[in-house]
Amino acid sequence: MPCTTILVGKKASYDGSTMIARNDDSGAGHYTSKKFVVIHPEEQPRTYKTEISHLTIELPDNPMRYTAVPNAEKGEGVWAASGVNAAQVGMTATETITSNPRVLGADPLVVYQPAEDGKEEVPGGIGEEDLVYIVLPYIKSAREGVKRLGSLLEQYGTYEMNGIAFQDHDEIWWLETIGGHHWMAVKVPDDHYVAMPNQLGIDHFDLEDALGEQKEYMCSADLKEFIEIYHLDLSMDGNFNPRDAFGSHDDSDHVYNTPRAWFMERCLNPHTKKWDGPDADYTPVSDDIPWMMVPEKKMPAGAEIC
Repeated sequence: MPCTTILVGKKASYDGSTMIARNDDSGAGHYTSKKFVVIHPEEQPRTYKTEISHLTIELPDNPMRYTAVPNAEKGEGVWAASGVNAAQVGMTATETITSNPRVLGADPLVVYQPAEDGKEEVPGGIGEEDLVYIVLPYIKSAREGVKRLGSLLEQYGTYEMNGIAFQDHDEIWWLETIGGHHWMAVKVPDDHYVAMPNQLGIDHFDLEDALGEQKEYMCSADLKEFIEIYHLDLSMDGNFNPRDAFGSHDDSDHVYNTPRAWFMERCLNPHTKKWDGPDADYTPVSDDIPWMMVPEKKMPAGAEIC
């Protein structure tokens, strides 16, 4: 089963709770065993070194107790996957997402470079292996999670494209990385859900709010200039679509990603749109399947919803 995320705002859930969920898949051909742990403040190191990118990060002195679901076997890093901290803030990391050559040419991924041919080792950025471990113990709200992770991305960069969800009692925020150092985040409206396959998903973004009051949007400080300098806005009508600017629409998406979004939204909104037939609003290969929708009925937890 491919890694898939679903986010449910508090007015879209049956009991008024915010919900974030993701199935954590293994790579092709093998099974990665996981374990559930509780990490106490005294067990959290103050200096953290990544396995994949050989990067050393100094961590704050005030971690909270939190849960995590790391790999059961040592040797490839922590891969904490998801957890909840003592402030009742939840995080799931990550949903691997996509990009395109225009973005990666403008802001390349920060990849580890080993020492060779007389050159010194160059550490890479942060990635899925690290994110829960270096963010969740230090945040007291979903919004704080976006801000901390965003600052780390700007400081250290990343070697891969990821989507990350944060949840507290009132809000859900979804962050997507853009190239090596940029990012954007959206507050999921209370009455909406998000169905998220392995593809950059956000399809509307208010840059004015993100760079101003930050009521429902946040982003890296120079995202507007980044878009303008590298001509990433492909809109003809001035309505900026991040999925078109930063994401992908290729054959692999039409096999692996868009069918999942289509199936989930067809399940949760069977009558809102026409999903089947030659005159369907959306098909399994549509590139414009909405990133979020208002469900036709409230969604329960821990049970089949279709």
